[in-house]
Amino acid sequence: MTEKKYYDVIVIGAGPGGYIAAIKASQTGKKVALIEKGDLGGTCLNVGCIPTKTLISNAQALHTIQHAADFGIHVGSVSIDFGKMKERKDNVISKIRKSLEGLIQSNGIDILRGTASFKAPFELKVKGEDNQIIHGEKIIIASGSEPLDIPAFPCDHQKVFNSTSILGLTTLPKTLAVIGGGYIGCEFASLYAELGVKVIVLEALPSLVATQGRGVSDALTAAFKKKGIEVQTGVIVEGIDRQGQGVEIRLKDKAVVNADVVLVAIGRKVVSKELGLEMAGVLTNEKGAISVNEKMETNVPGIYAIGDVTGLLMLAHVASHQGMIAAVNATGGSATMHYEAVPAVIFTLPEIATVGMTLEQATEKGYSAAIGKFPFQVLGKSIASVETEGFAQVVIDQKTGQILGAQMVGHDAASLIAEMALAITNELTVDCLTETIHAHPTLPEAWLEAGLIAQNTPIHFPPKVKRL
Repeated sequence: MTEKKYYDVIVIGAGPGGYIAAIKASQTGKKVALIEKGDLGGTCLNVGCIPTKTLISNAQALHTIQHAADFGIHVGSVSIDFGKMKERKDNVISKIRKSLEGLIQSNGIDILRGTASFKAPFELKVKGEDNQIIHGEKIIIASGSEPLDIPAFPCDHQKVFNSTSILGLTTLPKTLAVIGGGYIGCEFASLYAELGVKVIVLEALPSLVATQGRGVSDALTAAFKKKGIEVQTGVIVEGIDRQGQGVEIRLKDKAVVNADVVLVAIGRKVVSKELGLEMAGVLTNEKGAISVNEKMETNVPGIYAIGDVTGLLMLAHVASHQGMIAAVNATGGSATMHYEAVPAVIFTLPEIATVGMTLEQATEKGYSAAIGKFPFQVLGKSIASVETEGFAQVVIDQKTGQILGAQMVGHDAASLIAEMALAITNELTVDCLTETIHAHPTLPEAWLEAGLIAQNTPIHFPPKVKRL
């Protein structure tokens, strides 16, 4: 070990929360160290958001080509080179990772390669490529999460994959079974179905993406079935057996399901055991998640935790915002974290995006809630683009007009949700939405129309009661 080094702020983990926290802290003139045991960018860049969305963009390109005739364009036979798709995915990751390293270094941040563990509340041991004892006046933990493995059917990464190992496939299976109908499972199901794979989704809950509300769940289920995806809800997987060249999935009280390969996508678990948190006195819950307050501070003043390791909302953009909040507080400022307007996106085809409360959630909280729902099939821009699947929906409080939530299923929902996230963050009313001029013809007009319907004053949609 070399001589102990001292830093103003030490960040453990260089994922989308950690590296942003490090940059934010460095902008105040503090001496910052960023510790990473793997590749810079964490799960999101290397085995999460970026690789999956790169593959999904391939599927979207194929989808467009397959529907070229709708635009009067005729193409010849189309083939898929999945190996090339994987290669493009790997190149995208490499390019972004290289750029990220340059960005971190340009901010004067010391990058330490290795595993970090506490020796004392503000003293860390780094073991790996860099071996160092370092001391930090403030420490931000951003150690992330990893796929949850189930002892009853563990992943062998040959026939039974998790969301990380399946990214290594270079050839397409004929049949894919997906265990888990949450956002990860549904994204992979949509991706492989678009590429011509027979997909079977097995979900224990009564519906897919249940947390997004009934309307969204029903729309996605219908879209999946239209694409030929077999959806089984309310089923319990008891085990997986190798059967010839494929696998046999045993279900409780139901017929077995056969597939070439299986993706287990039933959730993620926090990474905290190796940190030696007991040496720092940092408390965790029974699942290993680190408890924090609204300032992202743990029970030990001066030690913060952000991102998936907190077990709060396992979304990259939440981790990034938490990182900024923690960095502000760790460098002498004051900031608090709010979760009322967190956008969530599911990159299926069609895309799904939500923010704020669903109608069911708003009603449960005691609001006099109402919705305005506008289908893309009657929106001019959608018709012109041949992208008419889905809808835009806003949830409002009828007493005050405040916008409580918004949901969208359809083309480019991931981008369109930003307008409603801004509205909910700033506690805007539906009047603010309907009095804002939206360019025509554009997809954001769907929000305007949904707002008008919520007010019972529809313009491009028939009224609930026909007038004489």
